[in-house]
Amino acid sequence: QVQLAESGGGLVQAGGSLRLSCAASGLTFSSYAMGWFRQAPGKERDFVAHITRDSNTRYAESVKGRFTISRDNAKNTMFLQMNSLKPEDTAVYYCAASPRFTPAMYASQYDYWGQGTQVTVSS
Repeated sequence: QVQLAESGGGLVQAGGSLRLSCAASGLTFSSYAMGWFRQAPGKERDFVAHITRDSNTRYAESVKGRFTISRDNAKNTMFLQMNSLKPEDTAVYYCAASPRFTPAMYASQYDYWGQGTQVTVSS
């Protein structure tokens, strides 16, 4: 049974930082591309960042230069370092796993999802 578990969310002031983690089990982690998405109240789930099996990365324009995605295949864990946070970054953040070999920036391209972790940025 595949499980993805996000952690590290919380409340932070604008300009602050958070580091999200996504622990994976039940799958061969190194064989999957991984991604982060976020969903604000009343809005659709949006792409945030993607990392391929060999750690090539891609970011949404809104987070480029502020967020960094990484992975540790030995620990079956993916990370999202979020710096210079803004109130508009407030959302539930989800990690997801994709079997694709090419960059996956759409939710439909991912097979497995975590339950999400809340990030709230106060102004």
